[in-house]
Amino acid sequence: MAARSSNDGWWRPRRDVAGMRVIVTGGSSGVGRALALALSRRKAQVLATARRGERLAELAAMNDGGEPILHEAGDLCDADFRRHLVTSAVARLGGIDLVVAAAGAGAIGPFRNADPATLAGILDIDLVAPAELVRACLPHLSEGRDPAVIFVGSILALHPLPLHGEYSAAKAGLRSLAGSLRQELAADGIEVILATLGPVASEFWDALVTGARPAWSRGRPLSAEQAAAAILHGLERRRPEIIPGWRARGYALVSRFLPGLIDRVAARHVSMVETRSAGARRRTDA
Repeated sequence: MAARSSNDGWWRPRRDVAGMRVIVTGGSSGVGRALALALSRRKAQVLATARRGERLAELAAMNDGGEPILHEAGDLCDADFRRHLVTSAVARLGGIDLVVAAAGAGAIGPFRNADPATLAGILDIDLVAPAELVRACLPHLSEGRDPAVIFVGSILALHPLPLHGEYSAAKAGLRSLAGSLRQELAADGIEVILATLGPVASEFWDALVTGARPAWSRGRPLSAEQAAAAILHGLERRRPEIIPGWRARGYALVSRFLPGLIDRVAARHVSMVETRSAGARRRTDA
């Protein structure tokens, strides 16, 4: 049984990542891949998963100077694969000390026009799958060494934006789940960490379920490696929440103290998008 602890972390020693047995989802790209590499270089034992087996093989091959990265390809939305992944992790790693839920997907567009399957799919990928994977891992985490769970969330859980309805709802649910589990699992010594991310350079925008990246979200994002380094730093120092990068921290502050400002700016951008779309339709009809 893991030692009982508080999630405050200030009085506990810094977590030693070396030797931790870790499942990392979303390991084929972005923050998931960067975290898998960073953890292995800190001598953690990593089992990475994603749907694209060839990308996982590339991840394992590119690891230099760290522990070998094991991998299992499959769909986390499939309950049978989740069970297989947990069984594989226990067999190949000898147990589970850390689960990093970094896999996710987005959708952009007006909610009124979206297929109901879009909402169901985003909730499944971004909320249900990570929740159920963690549930399946809990018996093993409770026996782990200094165990923890990291949920990779979004600043849109703090304050949603228009045209991001499904994604915002899923990430808000994930934030609530993390807060609830943090309290529930403290008695078992399992720490729950939420990484609240802003714009990060990744393939997220290339793999949207629907829609395209809006113009207002473009700019210089945080690199996946920078985000991973911040998350690893927070893991070592037992932070309950990590908000990497000044853009994300700025959004968090504004969402707390001036939420109406976000709404006004977002409404102006949506109006501009609708005006351009209407103009394009008129030109097409002419």
